[in-house]
Amino acid sequence: MMAVAARYARALVDLALDPGAGVAPRRVLADLDAFLDLLGSSPALRNVLSSPAVAMAQKRGLVTRLASDLDLSDLVRRFLLVVVSRRRMNLLAQMRAAVETLLDERQGFLRVEVASARELSPPQREALLTALARLTGRQPRPHFAVEPELIGGVVARVGSTIYDGSIRGQLETLKRRLAGGES
Repeated sequence: MMAVAARYARALVDLALDPGAGVAPRRVLADLDAFLDLLGSSPALRNVLSSPAVAMAQKRGLVTRLASDLDLSDLVRRFLLVVVSRRRMNLLAQMRAAVETLLDERQGFLRVEVASARELSPPQREALLTALARLTGRQPRPHFAVEPELIGGVVARVGSTIYDGSIRGQLETLKRRLAGGES
């Protein structure tokens, strides 16, 4: 189902990045988040939009009314109408995640997951992001998390590449070297 969600996301991103779209790409994400928050807070609403027993005209009317109440952009409203018409509302959260990834890629941002043993100070964050930008040639868009099990240091995940500067990682490397007889 990820391939289906990716196709919908690609179509929405193509439209959002079109100069004539009339909506900022980040607004598209905010609109999707607002709609998903509403769905998350109302299991009954989720059931209505997913149920084959509810007439499509009712679902479309409901989506239109909710989009108006939430002040969603016209682009996202039309996207949601397509999603509900194609009976894909169950994939909306996956579509939203794929939209964010595609927007970052197409706008030259690099998604980076940064884990540290303690909360990084603003100067430490800035230094790390500057180093990652220099290393990758792209502007990082970080997500910071605290993982006390790292003991100290930082681990940065960029796609499938991991930059491990943690004490735990150094101890594991030392353990492998000692076990393998390396010096």
